[in-house]
Amino acid sequence: MTTAASVTVVGAGLAGCEAAWQLAQRGVAVRLFEMKPVRFSAAHSSEFLAELVCSNSLRSDQPSNAIGLLHQEMRRLGSLILEVADQSRVPAGRALAVDREDFSRGVSERIEAAARIELIRDEVKTIPDGPVILASGPLTSENLAAAVGEFCGEALYFYDSISPTVYLDSLDLSQMFRASRYDSGDQPEGDYLNIPLDRDAYHAFIHAVAAAEKVPLEVFEKPQYFEACLPIEVMIERGEDTLRYGPMKPVGLTDPRRGRRPYAALQLRQEDKRGTLYSLVGFQTKLRQGEQKRIFRTLPGMQQAVFARFGSVHRNTFINAPELLGPRLQHKSRDNVFFAGQMAGVEGYVESAALGLLAGIFSAGWVGGREAPLPPPETAHGALLRHLSDTTARSFQPMNVNFGLFPPLAEGGRRVPKRERNQKMCQRALDSLEAYATAVAP
Repeated sequence: MTTAASVTVVGAGLAGCEAAWQLAQRGVAVRLFEMKPVRFSAAHSSEFLAELVCSNSLRSDQPSNAIGLLHQEMRRLGSLILEVADQSRVPAGRALAVDREDFSRGVSERIEAAARIELIRDEVKTIPDGPVILASGPLTSENLAAAVGEFCGEALYFYDSISPTVYLDSLDLSQMFRASRYDSGDQPEGDYLNIPLDRDAYHAFIHAVAAAEKVPLEVFEKPQYFEACLPIEVMIERGEDTLRYGPMKPVGLTDPRRGRRPYAALQLRQEDKRGTLYSLVGFQTKLRQGEQKRIFRTLPGMQQAVFARFGSVHRNTFINAPELLGPRLQHKSRDNVFFAGQMAGVEGYVESAALGLLAGIFSAGWVGGREAPLPPPETAHGALLRHLSDTTARSFQPMNVNFGLFPPLAEGGRRVPKRERNQKMCQRALDSLEAYATAVAP
């Protein structure tokens, strides 16, 4: 397909470069804006595009887990990011680790050599006219962030923390009770799962958190937290009762097994519409992942908890996707504005690039006067889109790809052993991807 139309892509990180590449492969001219080296964010230092700002890998490349499946799907859909990652990978066991400089240089060279991509080194301060993909990332400049905030209204969120999320079927519900404070909520028995703690259990928990190993701040991060979402370890530093008067306050809750209010209570809130994932309310944390697993599993009913996502604290900028975006990443009030990457509401380098790939496909269809098909819901790409639309706007937070976002298997469900279940879900995804890859091929 060749068209005289062009699309502006703002941000040449992984998502923006992937989006620009997909557009160019489909005959669409692209104006790709990158503010480096005119201006650098606090986290970036290289003039190369698609800069990886931390040394961790692109995570597991095993085809039997969700992120490895996403790698496989992106390869089959012609991803530039995965192609260059494979070319610049370094030994890292089963992970897809890359030489960061070789990777960024490789992406830059491919983008700069692409005939239909015009790379413009300048800061974008307002949302451009015409078809545009906003992929400026979690460290969007203040000027553009303000413009996006005005465009999106109050649904542009700045946050520096997320809470852990666990699979419901890995919890022992017999040690919990369902209730909302003061019996509020949509469900007759209450909207929240509650873990009651007595005095000794509460103090043992907070002392374990205080002594645990934390992830240090990056050199570009300042320890400035929103008061409404302080890390639990910061709250504990303010006093032993801070958590008990904060996210673990038991006011309005009655443990039905004891007929009285517990000393403290941790609440878990449903994270997705199907009720497979629950988040630990108010438990944003910089504890290392191993420490989170060890300490949170000491709580009643959490002894065998399986984590879909661990808590973290960092700066990010994202929009309220369930409220603002349609199924093809278009803004509901202006359908030629597409969002991609972490700003659209996913976590992780690979997930960001995957949304860039989809935004490129969808926007190419838009300028060509047709509606590009959606990826099957059984695929990792479909699961990411499901997260951006299924989660309630009230509780929306960015998330990595995980099997909790996928439709369950038709038979057996989570009764099937985990390894076998994951393999079946991956094979189902790759089988369903074949027709989609053919339908959206350049």
